[in-house]
Amino acid sequence: MIRIIIAEDQSMILGALSALLDLEDDLSVIGKANNGEQALKLVNELNPDIVLTDIEMPIMTGIELAQAIQKQKQKHSTKVMILTTFARGGYLKRAMDAGVKVNLLKDSPSDVLADSISKIFAGKTIVAPELVTEAWAETDPLSDKERKILKLAYEGKTTEEIAKVICLSPGTVRNYSSEAVSKLEAKNRIEAARIAWQKGWL
Repeated sequence: MIRIIIAEDQSMILGALSALLDLEDDLSVIGKANNGEQALKLVNELNPDIVLTDIEMPIMTGIELAQAIQKQKQKHSTKVMILTTFARGGYLKRAMDAGVKVNLLKDSPSDVLADSISKIFAGKTIVAPELVTEAWAETDPLSDKERKILKLAYEGKTTEEIAKVICLSPGTVRNYSSEAVSKLEAKNRIEAARIAWQKGWL
């Protein structure tokens, strides 16, 4: 039996995925979470075989969840697969760097999802062709700090609030913001954040 945790912030999709996977004889959903932080706690408690996660979630994204699981890989052998609505190439590169083994779009047929879970459990890596095409179209120019700052700016936080969250001075935050704006050829930090989000770099 393949033991699965699902992380998805939309309750209807979370329930539908759980019900769908539980119909399979060899799959068992042992935990459900509304964000990456809850999912990580469940991973540490239940040590599942697979974590099926969305990318865009509050508190901790699916990619951040995958990164956290990868850092703890000496503690468990949980594999991560991402199910996303958006064919944004930037997501794929960051997900693969975080050790994600499966990247599928949410409109994939249900039998493809179940088959992919079995394949990842067997040690394979699967990527939706649409994501591969997008992934190599452009290179992500942002550093990790620039990405964090733009993500917080996209959420509406001020420079001072961002500085507190990531433990930097407001001046340093402004410097990183200016670098990001320049790299993305944007007019300001908010436009830079919007561009980065659209490309899957946040």
